[in-house]
Amino acid sequence: MIPTSHTLTNIPGIKVGHAQNTVAITGCTVVLCEDGAVGGVDQRGGAPGTRETDLLRPMHLVETVHAILLAGGSAYGLDAASGVMRYLEKRCIGFDVRVARVPIVPAAVLFDLSIGDPHVRPDAAMGYAACLAASSDAMMQGSVGAGTGACVGGLFGPDFQMKGGIGSASIDLGDGLIVGALIAVNAFGDVIDPQDGAILAGARTPPEGLTLADTLSMMQSPAGRQATAFHQQNTVIGVVATNARLTREEACKVAQMAHNGLARTIRPAHTMFDGDTLFALSTGDLPASVSLIGAFAAEAAAHAIVNAMQQATSLGGRPAARDLDSQKRSPDA
Repeated sequence: MIPTSHTLTNIPGIKVGHAQNTVAITGCTVVLCEDGAVGGVDQRGGAPGTRETDLLRPMHLVETVHAILLAGGSAYGLDAASGVMRYLEKRCIGFDVRVARVPIVPAAVLFDLSIGDPHVRPDAAMGYAACLAASSDAMMQGSVGAGTGACVGGLFGPDFQMKGGIGSASIDLGDGLIVGALIAVNAFGDVIDPQDGAILAGARTPPEGLTLADTLSMMQSPAGRQATAFHQQNTVIGVVATNARLTREEACKVAQMAHNGLARTIRPAHTMFDGDTLFALSTGDLPASVSLIGAFAAEAAAHAIVNAMQQATSLGGRPAARDLDSQKRSPDA
């Protein structure tokens, strides 16, 4: 895993920190916005695991959030958000309720219990550690943080998945305006390169698992139909951010539009096996069209997903994209 220069941390006011257990193969990632940021959310798919998402929707009191947590561990991983709250509380950061300051920390989790030790999950201590590691430097990508246990290609079950990960990207729109994304990729579907349509990583063909199966095509086959009858556990979660000025309603619209980046790079996306959730943050005061920000949030999300696959490393018996022979990437090869 190496950092790249154009990541979510290019957004002023954003810090990112990872913490992970590489033996248990799980971890979490925190996006800190300690000065506060207007937040929004959009959730797709049929199996979400979230915390504090209702307050980000219109007609609710609180508009400012102080961190976003992304974690493995399925619903157990939501416990890591309490560590983020403790970190912020110690620094007197939070919503002022007179008798205390309550940090607002929305969170989303992905399912990684089948790759490592299912009894070890992100907890409050790991969430706190991620905050201590947070920095505005270019973030690490690949099999770190919330991407440590992430996998893709769940059609034929865990034994035929490939390694997922966490990726990030940012886009300079000129005049100081920046849009960025950070995505933890743990999809049921395959990850596609939007430039040429090639499958970067996804379900492998049983029984050898040496070639990519092409999930969308296989779902039409008798074997694929039988496979989709079984319960799968996946989810893509992430954050898009900008230093443009957004209202909460506009932030929710940006989060909604950013899901187009998932649709361009994950095939199929937003299934009943996925709990795909994207948060949107506005940290600045630059004027910009919400349509412009949303359009490029989708572009940043797509770039981040591709980066996650390119930076992922093999863990838990799941090969990463870099481990497959390039001639075996396409089911037609």
